[in-house]
Amino acid sequence: IAKNRQVSVFVTTAEDGTTLPGVTVVVKGDVTIGVVTDNDGKYSLSVPAETRILVFSFIGMVTREIPIGESGIVNASLETEVTPLNEVMVIGYGTQIKSKMTGNVSKVSGNDIQNTPVPSVQQAMQGKAAGVFIESANGKVSGITRMRVRGSSSITASNEPLFIVDGVPLNTEPLNQTGANINPLTSINFNDIESIDVLKDASSTAIYGSRGANGVVLITTKKGKAGDTKINLNMQYGFSKPSRLREFMNTEQFISYFREAGVNSDLYEGYNDDYWQQHVEKRLKRYSGWAAILDDNGNYVGSEVDTDWQNEAFQNGLLQMIDLSATGGSEKLKYFASASYNNQQSIIVSNGLEKFSGRLNIDNKVNNWLELGLTMNLARTSIDQVSADNAFSTPLQIVALAPIKPIRDLDGNLYGTPTTTYYNPLIDVEDTQRDLLETRSVANGYLKFNLMKGLAWRNELGYDLYTLKENGRYGEKTDAGQGVNGYGISNYGQTQSLVAKSYFDYNVQLQDWGISAVLGTEYQKTNIDNTWVEGENFPSDDLKYLASAGKITDGSSSLTEYSFLSYFTRANIDYKSKYLATIAIRSDASSRFGENKRQGWFPALSAGWVVSKEEFWNPSSTFSFLKLRSSYGITGNAGIGNFRHLGLFGVAPYNEEPGYVPTQIGNDDLGWESTAQIDFGIDYGFFKNRISGEVDYYIKKTDDLLLDVPVPATTGYTVQTQNIGSVDNKGFEFVLNTVNLSGELKWNTNINFSINKNKVTDLGGQELIDQGSSRFMNVVKLNQPLGVFYGAEYAGVDTENGDALWYVNEQDENGNIVDPEATTNDFSAANFVVLGQPTPDFIYAFTNTFNYKGIELAFTFQGVAGNEIHLAGDSYMAANAAWYDNQTTDQLNSWKKPGDITDIPQARIGYSNGDQARSSRYLSDGSYLKLRSLTLGYDLPLILVSRLKMSNIRIYMQGQNLLTFTKYKGWDPEVSTDFAVDNVVSGVDFYSAPQPRAITFGINLGL
Repeated sequence: IAKNRQVSVFVTTAEDGTTLPGVTVVVKGDVTIGVVTDNDGKYSLSVPAETRILVFSFIGMVTREIPIGESGIVNASLETEVTPLNEVMVIGYGTQIKSKMTGNVSKVSGNDIQNTPVPSVQQAMQGKAAGVFIESANGKVSGITRMRVRGSSSITASNEPLFIVDGVPLNTEPLNQTGANINPLTSINFNDIESIDVLKDASSTAIYGSRGANGVVLITTKKGKAGDTKINLNMQYGFSKPSRLREFMNTEQFISYFREAGVNSDLYEGYNDDYWQQHVEKRLKRYSGWAAILDDNGNYVGSEVDTDWQNEAFQNGLLQMIDLSATGGSEKLKYFASASYNNQQSIIVSNGLEKFSGRLNIDNKVNNWLELGLTMNLARTSIDQVSADNAFSTPLQIVALAPIKPIRDLDGNLYGTPTTTYYNPLIDVEDTQRDLLETRSVANGYLKFNLMKGLAWRNELGYDLYTLKENGRYGEKTDAGQGVNGYGISNYGQTQSLVAKSYFDYNVQLQDWGISAVLGTEYQKTNIDNTWVEGENFPSDDLKYLASAGKITDGSSSLTEYSFLSYFTRANIDYKSKYLATIAIRSDASSRFGENKRQGWFPALSAGWVVSKEEFWNPSSTFSFLKLRSSYGITGNAGIGNFRHLGLFGVAPYNEEPGYVPTQIGNDDLGWESTAQIDFGIDYGFFKNRISGEVDYYIKKTDDLLLDVPVPATTGYTVQTQNIGSVDNKGFEFVLNTVNLSGELKWNTNINFSINKNKVTDLGGQELIDQGSSRFMNVVKLNQPLGVFYGAEYAGVDTENGDALWYVNEQDENGNIVDPEATTNDFSAANFVVLGQPTPDFIYAFTNTFNYKGIELAFTFQGVAGNEIHLAGDSYMAANAAWYDNQTTDQLNSWKKPGDITDIPQARIGYSNGDQARSSRYLSDGSYLKLRSLTLGYDLPLILVSRLKMSNIRIYMQGQNLLTFTKYKGWDPEVSTDFAVDNVVSGVDFYSAPQPRAITFGINLGL
């Protein structure tokens, strides 16, 4: 004992001087002598008298070696590690240090998305993860969002990733029966999120087996921290406007253009100009109503009205948010609690949401061998819904109305009729209620037994209850209610999901060997209950509920359910932290598949080599870190209907007697879609990891697609769901993180870039699957990307007569085009060819963050390139007067006389002169670059804050979609109309609202 001496240590962070508990302090050269700092960052230890240096280490901090002075007091300040290589990654049923990982996982910190002025967590993630394509369908505040991880793998099954919050898989299917589909994930308060980990390669996703083919999104919410209770109050207020507008004809342009179109149509039919005077002039006069201007002879010469109908579809959006949270506890009992209010009024009239949510997370270490805890979230969201994009009542279809049409009559009532062909959606704004009440409760409790050192047995019980109550009431003037004295609908839907897990978790360090493993089982049962009823003939529009309906016209109820029973295991092994290997396997049995193929096995194997830890590696080399890794595995897809494998009967009354009729042929061999994926990756670091990142190349091949295959009609059926077909995805991902400046002025940059090539390689003998829609061009074609645009190639305008032209593309017996310049003005004679694709060739984003004396500036630019968008609505509103919509101003450049060179055919009212939707005329470049987000904040000095007896005060401004750079002709290139979005139909703009440009101001108070 006389040869030892006492040393006191005190550890703080270099950034702000706060104490740092949990730091490991050991004697250099003898790791058996050491301590861990307490809650105050302090501790003392007895060391040999000859000890000269102590080593301080903490995850995420730079390890420091500090000499021991004569006083025996050692003060250490640790700097944050400048590289993400040692981040703790959530990998499913456990965690792992990134530097030891052999799979590919993208991590998004909760700090990177907090306070973002968007409705859903997917939108907050845009541009934050390589290889993850996220697209909002339109600017409706509760609208659906498409998310693709490393491309689309399925034609008919789901392509959405699996979302798991604190261990509970979430239902992401909308339950509403009317209006645009809503996004169930708006219930998540992303200010409660600690981190989001996106599992992408098979090594990471195979542990989720049958649901891992489309990637897995693991959301971890905030946990309590030991210490005094800390309260945080965050308040935001802001506004939003449409990010882009289109230009439509005003009254003068409209009248002139449609006069010209009318004359052209008469001449085209062989009539003279008198026909126009007798017929079309009368129409214009009638459409103008009381606002017509007549000359002395009573002829129509103009209109007092010049209505900007596009402006009527929009409103100034409003964003309000209040978030209150508290964290604290002891080493044995820790808690995190929060309550939040969020009110977002959309840029679209009569669309918005109001959300209340609360969360309680508790962790209790009862003793050394027992731990238990609970995560629980409650959310209530009230949504003012609007119609889907294809309905005449949807707000943006208002642009079809002519500018000569007044908004209201002399009595102040909205004009319904006469109209220029179309319904006035403002009637729905005033006389329709679409009220949706969404409630969601997600809870997960755990019981953990620490059986021995390194071995724990964890048991979890999770529950996801999602309900939707929908009431729609349409007045007698509305499109749905006219002629029936008003119309009403009531719908109640509920999804319940119960998840039980039990698994062993083993972690041990045996000298140079690190071993971690999990072994367990999981059971999930989900049921979906839905009841709806509709009625009409209400005595008054003031009566809003179906109890007042004079006639109940329809109603139904349904119950469906499915279940999974799974067994899984995974082992991670490393030797000296430089030779790494992971093996995982999961067995799933699902009620969704046939008796012969119900069981599926999903294995994965990966390996890594940290080259920079080898003895031959020069520590002073420019390369400070280099890891090579590779993985291979198989995952599945079970995202189909619940009873596709069964032979089913439907109800078919006959002569007022009940009866049954066969509706579906069974298939006991129906099984999983199977995706095999191989990944090659490099993790790198330069200059002490001030520059770091990763590079990945992957190949995904999905076989046994779940397709409806035609069967002989003699069977009594037309199709049967079978496992036929294949889809391939190949891609490249690149991530670069740099610390450009690390002094008083800090500047960090993150860049991610990814390419994905998608191809349909087998359709079971078919060459083409075409839905046959005259409105959309998306098809499934062999050896082409999924959902390619397939139609006639537009060749411009005949300079002699103003006819629209298409290329004939006639081919010889060898498949070569006979005359590439051959054209026709007969659309039916044009050959259909592949015209483009809706998914981008590559996606990218770059983020810069600057910090200087409490001032923070951060901004993210995000973009896509190489895709096209089908302007399906333009075949009505940019159709050179073929239809009766008001036209976009570019139609004024239509052909007028022989010799004119233009790409817009002659205006002919009522005639299809190039307005066919399945034509490349209505494809537009969908590439864009957006200033996706911008944050400017200021943290008041700690000296001032402490005088106010607070821990922090931050004021900030945030912007979303502030700038858009694009050649796209429509409202917004980030679009996929909400009434027809599926795996095939995407990249379609049909009166789809643009994304909002939002700016919010906020204050954050630490109490």
